[in-house]
Amino acid sequence: MNSDRQYDRTMELWRSYSIATSLELAAHLENFAILFSYNSGKIENREITYHDTHEIFKNGRVCGYTGDLRTLYEIKNLKDASELMYRWFDERKPITLDSIREMQFELTKGTYNERRWELGERPGEFKKNDLWGVGMHDVAAPVDEIEDDLQQDLDEVSEFGDENPLVAAAFWHARFEGVHAFADGNGRTGRAMMNYYLLLHNHPPIVIFDEDRKDYYAALDGFDMTGDLKPLIGFLRRETCKTWESAVQREDRSHQMSLEKKRDTVSRRVSLDEINNNFNAR
Repeated sequence: MNSDRQYDRTMELWRSYSIATSLELAAHLENFAILFSYNSGKIENREITYHDTHEIFKNGRVCGYTGDLRTLYEIKNLKDASELMYRWFDERKPITLDSIREMQFELTKGTYNERRWELGERPGEFKKNDLWGVGMHDVAAPVDEIEDDLQQDLDEVSEFGDENPLVAAAFWHARFEGVHAFADGNGRTGRAMMNYYLLLHNHPPIVIFDEDRKDYYAALDGFDMTGDLKPLIGFLRRETCKTWESAVQREDRSHQMSLEKKRDTVSRRVSLDEINNNFNAR
């Protein structure tokens, strides 16, 4: 299946779910939430493991852990952020500066280090110091321009409507990472808010896989340097297909089995009719 057809098939499957409530959403995203959270956290913290993420999501705890407690806080926060997103979905809560701050708080509470704290930085608040850049070009908005820049980006995204949500999401994500609004957690917040935007516009959420992080960062850096969004759009299309590949394959197998069962039923019915006709002919 070529990439365009695969993406279209993924979109077709997602929209066939007709998800209307957070309960329906959670049912379809049970495995996704763990996979997304593991990869989103792993991109920035190499100590995060799939096992620990799975245990915290499923059981609320891990046994025999000997690593940095900050890592456990980050994983628990990723779970809390998923639950926040479900609540928002029921409300169809719009993306605003306040909701961005709320999401960042959920993702970073209890994890700011001593240096950030001493500088007055707090989870859920835009950064107060021009010390935290990102990318190979150390991109970041000055602290006194953060709110205006983000609001302008939100206004632009709102003009996209439902016609091409992936393009709007790519633009939003690239701009958000460039603004770098917080002292920490910008990547996790940006990926979470991007997925929430996609959910609001009936597009499947995306796992940005840790193994693909070099391509991910290259696409973001390319936008910073040239303003070209195409590499990031292409990357997100590929990750969409990769995220939902197994679900599409399961659905296609199920559909194929259903067709074969119908053909077998028709074949048996024809055979039975032939037997009856032959018997009656006697």
